[in-house]
Amino acid sequence: MSASVAAPGAWLSVAHVTADDPLVEPLLRELGDEYSRRYGKDAHGELSRYPAEEFTPPHGLLLLLLEGGEPVAGGAFRRYDARTAELKRIWTHSAHRRRGLARRVLAELERAAAERGYHRLYLTTGPRQPEARGLYLATGYSALFDVTADPETIGPLPFEKFLFPPGR
Repeated sequence: MSASVAAPGAWLSVAHVTADDPLVEPLLRELGDEYSRRYGKDAHGELSRYPAEEFTPPHGLLLLLLEGGEPVAGGAFRRYDARTAELKRIWTHSAHRRRGLARRVLAELERAAAERGYHRLYLTTGPRQPEARGLYLATGYSALFDVTADPETIGPLPFEKFLFPPGR
């Protein structure tokens, strides 16, 4: 299932894909390369830590934003618990950053998670990803850590967002 939307200056489509879709590989490779540079160790293995089935319906999803049929951004979620989806692998291709695509990916993932009955989203990002930290704070995610502390002293930075009021 996919939907198409107009974006400023471009036509974007949203594609729900599986991890073995050939369109996914270049973005995950670039993401692994970037994480490896930022953290000084090979991060490609981390990207395959979870079985691909965890990111497929009914409990998960992997989606891509396509421009002219080419992937420019994407992300996924998996079941964390009965009421919580965990966001993973949110990325924007390096040639397409600063266009609001990550916000669009988040909105699409939030909508799809709510449709599947999840009430809460959870995620972690690395301490050397200040742009991700800023994105999550700017889009209504609550930091589950001391935002005044040095991120390097915390490790993975956890966030949450309620899709519905708690207790509903």
